[in-house]
Amino acid sequence: MTHAMQKGSNIPVAAVAVRAVLRWTGGPEVPDVDASALLVGPDGRVRSDEDFVFYNQPRHPSGAVWRLGKKQIGDAITDAVQADLRTVTPTVDRILVVASAEDVPFQRVSDLRILLYDATSTGGSEPLAYFDVRPETGAETALICGELYRRGEGWKFRALGEGYSDGLVGLATDHGISVDENAAAEPDASPAAGVGAGPGAGPASEQTAMMAPPTQAPPPVEPAYGYPQPVSPAPVPGPGGDPSFRLPVQGPQFIRR
Repeated sequence: MTHAMQKGSNIPVAAVAVRAVLRWTGGPEVPDVDASALLVGPDGRVRSDEDFVFYNQPRHPSGAVWRLGKKQIGDAITDAVQADLRTVTPTVDRILVVASAEDVPFQRVSDLRILLYDATSTGGSEPLAYFDVRPETGAETALICGELYRRGEGWKFRALGEGYSDGLVGLATDHGISVDENAAAEPDASPAAGVGAGPGAGPASEQTAMMAPPTQAPPPVEPAYGYPQPVSPAPVPGPGGDPSFRLPVQGPQFIRR
């Protein structure tokens, strides 16, 4: 049975692994929407920058939470994150499922819905629940659509729809990721368009990147949120991330790679 949820309502989650799918209707004027997840403790804050799973850091170092990527089915576009609840460390109290459209308000996103599935089910299973996410003002550029949270020995899912007008940067700051207010940045000259994005839509076209002078060699790729990008051989991130990490405002972490 699929639960049609209202804002603030919750349901028990018996599945050991779940898939949270964001779905919306695409179009020429619709911004590109991205799904991400934050793993937070009882205080509502991340333990380190590694607890932010997003398009430049698509898998948590523990392997418990990861992004699945976008799909298009007719006019509908989806982006999704998956969580194996059995492997989530006990110090993580909640997993927030976030939708973001950097610097483009969600009033331009039609039919935004979050659907929760049992990830262990095979075939065309029905969702466990869905929630139609309606921004309160329409000016939000990031939304916490729902959260998986511990209750006793089990898990529950709550429909939220909490918005931020300052995008992923504001949301990340609010949950304990440090932002360097003095970071220098220049516009990125080569934005990458996402699935279903309109002109100028999506994080790649809205965020800025650090640019080297033309006569200098390009700088090395910066790590995203303290979690090194894959190289060969892949480095193993240190426990707790880099304590000296500071997230630059509009910095290269938000540019698609």
